[in-house]
Amino acid sequence: MQKERVSDNVYWFQSDVYAQVTAGVIIGPQWAVLIDTLMPEETPEIKSYIEDELMVPVRYVVNTHHHADHCWGNCIFPNATVIGHELCRELMLTRSQSALAESSKENPLFRSLCIKEPQITIAQGSLFLRIGKKHIKVFATPGHSEDGVSVLLEDDRILFSGDAYMPIPYFVGGDIDVLTNTITEIGNMGLENIIQGHGDVVLRGEIEEVTTSHLDYLKSVRKLVKAAHRRRDPLGFLRSQSVEDSGKTRISMGGLAQDLHIRNLQWLYLTELKKLKEESDE
Repeated sequence: MQKERVSDNVYWFQSDVYAQVTAGVIIGPQWAVLIDTLMPEETPEIKSYIEDELMVPVRYVVNTHHHADHCWGNCIFPNATVIGHELCRELMLTRSQSALAESSKENPLFRSLCIKEPQITIAQGSLFLRIGKKHIKVFATPGHSEDGVSVLLEDDRILFSGDAYMPIPYFVGGDIDVLTNTITEIGNMGLENIIQGHGDVVLRGEIEEVTTSHLDYLKSVRKLVKAAHRRRDPLGFLRSQSVEDSGKTRISMGGLAQDLHIRNLQWLYLTELKKLKEESDE
């Protein structure tokens, strides 16, 4: 696990196990707020660092969404209260339970885990916390997934974006149009740092360029899918597309970017195909 101090009492963690997934912690005088947990095999290292080196307990864990690499470590903090979107709670009680049971068959580590869903949830609007002198805002940022939230340190202008902002925009299971709006809004927030759900911290001077690159990438995906509808073998055409041709590098996300790119293309094509069929059936 990699770790770094981002600002006063704000720390960032990055996984060595899976896809450069990140987590973060905000330290107060008596307790801490943890944002996501990395993969559960790394969560105990986060816990030890916060409790033994920074010398505070974790009072709250904020889950940016329900995916395993962000929240399956919740149960490592039995005394903490979990915060997330109300859909995150719903999805963790349904999909996450079954996914954990399936994963436990292959990985003995997962057999000692349990799903700890959010106890405090938001649906619309924002939730506010104060930790020491820091003011924290938790608010919805959907698109990557329907249950996405981000965490803003209002005075520091540091955003923990979850997977709403990552090295390659990814919307399988989500919505490309909603994600486009979310990325645009994040780019206009006047931030000092964006702690992405995966990858390195995006610095103030990089935010405009990276946001433009993300939006250009999503435009490229739309164009490729539009072209695929005119092909005899649309899925074969989409599988042949290089992520570099859409402006992203395949080495990001621990080498997963090309695979994520193809999944994006196929998801959007099949989603549009489904809509066309539904319209023709009406």
